[in-house]
Amino acid sequence: MPLDQVTAQALPVHLSTAPNAALAAKLNERSVGLHPIEILRLALTELFPGRIALVSSFGAESALLLHFIAAVDRHTPILFLDTGKHFIETLMYRDILGGRFDFTDMRALEPDTAAIAKADPDGTLWSTNPDLCCQLRKVDPLTRGLEPFDAWITGRKRHQSKTRAALPVFEELDGRIKVNPLAHWTADDIAAAFKEFKLPQHPLVYDGFKSIGCQPCTVQVAEGSDARSGRWAGSDKTECGIHRA
Repeated sequence: MPLDQVTAQALPVHLSTAPNAALAAKLNERSVGLHPIEILRLALTELFPGRIALVSSFGAESALLLHFIAAVDRHTPILFLDTGKHFIETLMYRDILGGRFDFTDMRALEPDTAAIAKADPDGTLWSTNPDLCCQLRKVDPLTRGLEPFDAWITGRKRHQSKTRAALPVFEELDGRIKVNPLAHWTADDIAAAFKEFKLPQHPLVYDGFKSIGCQPCTVQVAEGSDARSGRWAGSDKTECGIHRA
């Protein structure tokens, strides 16, 4: 079937890894030159209606993707990993943006309380085993939260770090399609769009935070450094684990 005829009805509810990898490759060909809103419209209304969600950190640049999502479908499920370690400013920003865009399905994905009580009773696991902390507070909750969906949307961009420099718009992971509508947008593109659409900045951006995660593992970024250099600074860790190659 030609790619321009692929519809949600033509796709099985549960695709295996191989077909999804092939689909991602074809969609990357189709997405060349498309605006993020066109990419989102393809994913939300044509390919995966009712079976796709946005995973948002409500971080430094999150408002732009949320703005585009709202322009296509305000009923899109918005999944937020409520780790229990966020800056209070992030939680405030989440509530502000949720109200501004009038989303109807915002879900907080929380870690398993029993697992946290066993592995991190004093809340300091982030300092001794950050990978396990991320596994319990982010990876496992997201795995459970994504069960009803065949695809999900992220706000990752190539300009954020060297490890993301080759990020595709569509990719396959664990049998699902991941959509990165802003993959090819530069920092200047993002800044211009924030100004054009009069989007509110995350409060911590004004304090030098360019990528904002959990409070214990996030610091300000030095001028000229990668946006994500303030995440797990001083260690070899660059990702929490929800985004794997």
